[in-house]
Amino acid sequence: MSSRMEAGVGLSDAEGARSARGARSARGPRPALPAGTAEAPPRGGSPRAGASPHGGSPAAEAPPPGTDAFPAALREALGRRGLSLERVSERLRARGIGVSQATLSSWQRGRSQPERARSLRAVEVLEEILELPGGALRSLLGPRRPRGRIAPARGESATLQVLGKDSVVEQALGERFRHFNQETSSLLIHDVVTLGASGTLSNITTTNVLRASRAGADRALFVLSFDDEQAEPLDIRVTSGRLGEATYLKALKSLVLEIHFGRELAKLDTTVVSYAVDVSPSREPATHYERWSRANLHEYLQQVFFHPDALPSGCRRYFRDQVGSPPRAQRRMSMNDSHSTHVLVSRCKPGVHGVAWEFGTGEQVDATGG
Repeated sequence: MSSRMEAGVGLSDAEGARSARGARSARGPRPALPAGTAEAPPRGGSPRAGASPHGGSPAAEAPPPGTDAFPAALREALGRRGLSLERVSERLRARGIGVSQATLSSWQRGRSQPERARSLRAVEVLEEILELPGGALRSLLGPRRPRGRIAPARGESATLQVLGKDSVVEQALGERFRHFNQETSSLLIHDVVTLGASGTLSNITTTNVLRASRAGADRALFVLSFDDEQAEPLDIRVTSGRLGEATYLKALKSLVLEIHFGRELAKLDTTVVSYAVDVSPSREPATHYERWSRANLHEYLQQVFFHPDALPSGCRRYFRDQVGSPPRAQRRMSMNDSHSTHVLVSRCKPGVHGVAWEFGTGEQVDATGG
């Protein structure tokens, strides 16, 4: 884990975590998906919803625009051609059109739709790449959504204050970032970080208690970011909730998870999401772990378990106002006889809560960030 704990922590609704160097991702009850792919149908639709756009008039075979027609047709065409989102993004880029994997994932899941001139041009090229008749996809787009972004949405504005603009999380989520988990907020988060014999990250287990801010919330997004280029997802286990999407974006060293609650929540109802991520050893030992929050948490608990063959010379807790800003409120921490340390923060204000450690020298722990 490097100086910024960016290896594999879940960034939930208003909260996210970053772990230090050396994480690989996890795989849930099923294998982790290839880079740039997504799973799970959009809310209210199935992967095959809507009629096939090829072999006839698109307008005649598909549901009318404004329904699930466009994402369903896009998913069907991608599946028929056997192309990953990563490959499609590369082909679009080769044609001079930059559309990220995250944006393509959002389109095929119905979270957003192409509207800008560049996006509409991308749809036309997509039809060629997917060997569809001209207009087969574009004719299925619903009415243009209201424009005029005067100010960021409330949740987005709070997230930007902590993450800053053009963060890894924003890049990983693409158009979904604007409405990132606005249906829920976190009340309590418990992170357990386990290091291996070489001092590298071995496992992260997170339990998140969420409360619905509106009726109908049934899922949440989590972004796990790594700072080691060799870090790749290994295994994800969801013990409370159901894994709906696992998309590894290799270029961003980030894993996007969508976890379903198993039911729709009433307003102010609560649910518990728990998942564990196994991580492969990296080249360098981990040095810290961070959890960011864009809203007040009732409580945050972080436990760090060290291997008896790789005990740190010192540990320190700290706080940052924003990701990458200088740490403050630093305080030494002690370990117990189980080779672990912990930090418990009640009524957490927005910002970044971290624990840093150092191996071997006995000098002060470096938690300057990167």
